[in-house]
Amino acid sequence: MSRLKTRVSLKLARVFFYNIVCMPTVRQNIAYVYERSVQPHRASILHIVKSVAVLFVVALLLETFVFNFNYFATRNNKPINLKDRIELAQGSDDLFRLTEVDNVMEFTNLNTEVKNIRIDFDSNQPAQNLTIKIQFTDDAHHTYFDSTEYTVGVPEVNVSTVVTQSEYINLNTSGYVTNLRIEVTGDDVSYPIKLWTVSLNAQHPFTFSQARFLVTFGVLLLAFMFRPRSAIYRINIVENPRRSKAGIIGTVAVEMALVTSFLFFGSNLVGVATSSYNYGSWDGHSLVNTFEVGGDNAQQYAELARAMAKGQLYLDEEPPEWLQNMNDPYDKGARDELQKETGEAYLFDVAYYDGHYYVYFGVVPVVLFYLPFYLLTGANFPTAIGVLVMALAFILGISALLDRFARYHFKRVSLGLYLLLQIPLITCCGILYLVKFPTFYSLPIMCGLAFSAWGLYCWVRGRASRHASAWFFAGSLCMALVAGCRPQLLVLSLVAFPLFWRTYITKRRLFTPAGAREFACLVAPYVVVAAGIMGYNYARFGSVTDFGANYNLTVNDMTKRGMNVGRLAPALFAYFLQAPNVTGVFPFIQAVDFDTTYMGQTIKEVTFGGIFACLPLLWVLPFSRRILALRSAQRATRTVWGVILVLVVSGIVVALLDAEMAGILQRYYADFSFMFLSAAVLLCFIVNENLPERGAARDIAMKVLLALVTLSVLYSSLLCFVPETGWYSDIYLWAYQEIIETFQFWT
Repeated sequence: MSRLKTRVSLKLARVFFYNIVCMPTVRQNIAYVYERSVQPHRASILHIVKSVAVLFVVALLLETFVFNFNYFATRNNKPINLKDRIELAQGSDDLFRLTEVDNVMEFTNLNTEVKNIRIDFDSNQPAQNLTIKIQFTDDAHHTYFDSTEYTVGVPEVNVSTVVTQSEYINLNTSGYVTNLRIEVTGDDVSYPIKLWTVSLNAQHPFTFSQARFLVTFGVLLLAFMFRPRSAIYRINIVENPRRSKAGIIGTVAVEMALVTSFLFFGSNLVGVATSSYNYGSWDGHSLVNTFEVGGDNAQQYAELARAMAKGQLYLDEEPPEWLQNMNDPYDKGARDELQKETGEAYLFDVAYYDGHYYVYFGVVPVVLFYLPFYLLTGANFPTAIGVLVMALAFILGISALLDRFARYHFKRVSLGLYLLLQIPLITCCGILYLVKFPTFYSLPIMCGLAFSAWGLYCWVRGRASRHASAWFFAGSLCMALVAGCRPQLLVLSLVAFPLFWRTYITKRRLFTPAGAREFACLVAPYVVVAAGIMGYNYARFGSVTDFGANYNLTVNDMTKRGMNVGRLAPALFAYFLQAPNVTGVFPFIQAVDFDTTYMGQTIKEVTFGGIFACLPLLWVLPFSRRILALRSAQRATRTVWGVILVLVVSGIVVALLDAEMAGILQRYYADFSFMFLSAAVLLCFIVNENLPERGAARDIAMKVLLALVTLSVLYSSLLCFVPETGWYSDIYLWAYQEIIETFQFWT
């Protein structure tokens, strides 16, 4: 016994001596890591570092020489200052004043070549965007000319008083210019406008745009990563789990950072203020404070949280007496007339029932965000933060779900193929538009998508887990909560049939004790959530199935809207087939025109084209039958086949329901785009399984796929910057002009 103790003591002493006295130094640890992790891949790492360095230099050269083209083109210009010829009122500060009465500058008998003009506004005045109309006479025009039936005159340009780059306007003249006329047009102009001078043939300044440089560098990196011969197509995610997971995690992190940055970019809709962000709404002492954005109509969820905290389900605000006395309060025309007569306003886009206002949007976001936040802080929860949280949750969930399918239902998916399909699945499914407008309209849709993604992931994960019951319960809970967010998305619960039919019905696992427990975990959350929502509905409207949408005080009478087949054709065309309206001016996409032969009221907001016309990745879907036949020849099971079928059918059903129940709106694209894109991604996985590992067929297929993905992502990215009412471009038009100048560098 004593010998044993002695041996143990000696062994412990040796361990102690090694760990304390002979402990490796930091340098030794670094050397060890280098030898184990870096040395075997030294050649590859050096190649990547060199390639990134080259791309960095290329982006730098592009920013310096190409995007500053005007700087080099005008270096030899000899500017002509027209200050002495400006006939405007001039203040003691030596600045000229453009006023509502005197808003034109005209210069005659110039008789000189004019390549550009610079209108030098005082940058210290209140920022605003001005519409400038320029006319001139030259060797080809002896009078001022405008647009005619067959020609287009000099277009009006936007100039920001605080964006120097916008003050330089290139002109395309014929020979010498004789007369020049500059006029400030538009109704929404704040006069007086202070001006230093006007110059001809000005020298453009050199401008290094960090944003443009980073975008260029990012695009070059993407092009390098996804080139047909890239090494990432040789990293099989099944055979190389560590490297592939690192690549996926890195990509997801970048996507989440970009989405977060884009949301906070639209500061007028965020509702969060600090000393350096939205500082006009900062309370002056808090690290962060919230404030209301979007007007009274946008506070519905916050007001419902306040009401719930007091134990009631209707909003505190009392409807005006005239509304309570109306025979048909859902007639908008009649409501507007009475509002004018009485001068008493009513709440728009809320449910009105039995003398009270209600919120007809799904209640889950209130319980999830608004009520806890109000109980903790006494303040309104910022809706945009809820949209961001659920958008990030969706990105994580859909990436995990796609990874699960790629690893466990397919054998030959590479990291390159996964990322090539994951990126459009995230960027093209409509969530970026919800983030662009992070209002209470977007929040329930975003919540429904996030819960759906995680619900499907938990289901798929549970099918191969020892703890299936827990995964199934979590998945069904997420899927059931969709009913309290966006009820249309409940159709995704039908994916349960292809996922579980073979196991629980065909193989009769349902009739075993373990199978019965698992099935109970699949069903129980639906029962519990349904009971809660039906009770909530009954307490408000006396019906377990009435969500209150029909009582909405909106632009049309929802109680009489009903279902009409005539509304489907224009909706299907707008949602699926309409081509985008493309122009030559950044961001190159505009709202599409809309015409219909439906002789009734159509609810329609601006849209930007149908998904099958604008997202070329979806062009895979018409070949579904042939591709699925390949899958059937490979596998006896029909799981993936069934999932694709349910996704496509669900997408069509949701689009039709949206058209019938609400109308044609751009944010509704997020309801169904995700389903079609997911089906297209799975079809691409199937095609990949059936292509030879090397050869012309694979090369052609990858090049075609790369082109389809590029066009789809490009369209969705540009859509983020289309100017729209209520967005950053509308509230801060003078700042949006800087974005235009950054990317439209040649003007």
